[in-house]
Amino acid sequence: QVQLVESGGGLVQAGGSLRLSCTASGGTFGAYTMGWFRQAPGKEREFVATITNSGGITYYADSVKGRFTISRDNAKNTMYVQMGSLKPEDTAVYYCAASKFGRRVVVTTDAYDYWGQGTQVTVSS
Repeated sequence: QVQLVESGGGLVQAGGSLRLSCTASGGTFGAYTMGWFRQAPGKEREFVATITNSGGITYYADSVKGRFTISRDNAKNTMYVQMGSLKPEDTAVYYCAASKFGRRVVVTTDAYDYWGQGTQVTVSS
């Protein structure tokens, strides 16, 4: 059983930056593909970015491509997303997730096995 804890959320002005972290425990972090998702009020949870178990492949939603960078440090059991040029429409609860499909890019919620509790990101205009 893998436990995931997100941190780093907060309030930021449009155009600003934030870095979210996701720390894992209870499993073999380096075996999992990891992903970031977000959910705004009244909307479905949507894919943001994913990174394969070795960190060799990353993939982004079109809405964040060029502004967000996903990375991981397997020695620290931690994944990150550096978010830049933030927009009010980026406001959401951000969740990290782990998928047993370790070597594959995974973009759908049902392919992820473990989820964190979420961290709020609010971008003011």
